[in-house]
Amino acid sequence: MSRPGAAAASRASAGGARPAGPSRPAGGRPRSSRWAALAFLAPLLAYLLAFYAYPLFRNIELSLHDYTVRAFVQGDAAFAGLANYRDVLGSDAFGPALRNTLLFTFVSIAAQYAIGLALAVFFRDGFRLSGVLRAMFLVPWLLPLIVSGSAWSWMLNSDNGIVNAALQAFGIGQINWLTSPDWALTAVIIANVWLGVPFNLVLLHAGLQNIPDELYEAAALDGANAWQRFWRVTFPLLRPVSAITLLLGLVYTLKVVDVIWIMTTGGPGDSSTTLAVWSYREAFGTGLPDFSPAATIGNLLIVIALAFGLLYLRLQRRQEDV
Repeated sequence: MSRPGAAAASRASAGGARPAGPSRPAGGRPRSSRWAALAFLAPLLAYLLAFYAYPLFRNIELSLHDYTVRAFVQGDAAFAGLANYRDVLGSDAFGPALRNTLLFTFVSIAAQYAIGLALAVFFRDGFRLSGVLRAMFLVPWLLPLIVSGSAWSWMLNSDNGIVNAALQAFGIGQINWLTSPDWALTAVIIANVWLGVPFNLVLLHAGLQNIPDELYEAAALDGANAWQRFWRVTFPLLRPVSAITLLLGLVYTLKVVDVIWIMTTGGPGDSSTTLAVWSYREAFGTGLPDFSPAATIGNLLIVIALAFGLLYLRLQRRQEDV
C-alpha cells in the first residue's frame, strides 16, 4: 500500500517534467536559429565588405595621400592630409566642373522623368502592339554605352551627321554640336536623356499598374477631365515611385563618364567636363595618372549623392508621418 505523500510527489514529478530542447539564450531565440541567421547573412556581409566598405576605405586612403604611379606601385605614398581636397576645391577647374555637373544632372533627370512619365501614361491602358512598342523603347537601355556614345557622335557630327541634315531641311543652319563650347554640353545631355528614358518608363509604368481603375472611373463620374485625372489621381499616387526613380536617376547621372568621354572627352576645353569626367581624366585620361586628386573628386561625388539620399529618406519619413 503506497503512501499518499509518495503518490502526490510522483504525480507532481510526472506533470512537471519537460522534454529536453535546444538551449535558449536570454533573448528567447534558440542559439541554433541565431547561428543559422548568421550563416545566411555571412555572404551578404562578405559582399558588402569586399565591394563597398573596402573600396570606399581605399578611396578615402588614396585621397589622403600623395599617390603617384611610382608611389602606387611601391606603396610608400606620403601622407597629405586634406591638401588634395584644398587643391581640388581651389582649382580653377572646380567651378566649371561643378556647374556642368549640376546642369547635366538636373536637366537630364528632369527630361528623362517627364518623357518617361508621358510614355508610361500613354502605355498604361494598353492597345494593339503596345507591348512591341514598349520593347522597342528599351533598346537604348540594352545597347552597350560605347555603342550608344559612338552612334550619337556620328548623328551629331557637324559635317555629315543626320541631325544637322534634318535641321538644314527645315532651313536651320549647321550646328557644331561636339566642337562648339556653347553646344557640347547640350549634345551630351541629349544623348544621356535618350539613354535614361527607358529606365524611367519601366519604373513609372510599373507604378501606374498599381493604381486601381476604380479611382479613374470615380473621377470621371465626378466630371474630371483627362488632365484633372492625371493631376489629382495619377501624379499623387505615383509620388513614391517617382521619388525613388528620381533618386536612382540622380545617382546614375552623377557618375556618367563613358558617354561624355566618347562624344567630347569633356571638351572642347572644359565646356562638357563634369566632376566624374574630371576624376576619370586625372586617373586615366592623361599620360601621367594622378590617383589622389581623382579619388578626392570621387569622394566629393559620393558626398553629393549621400546628401541627396538622406534628403530622400527625410522626405519619405515626413510623408509617412503625415
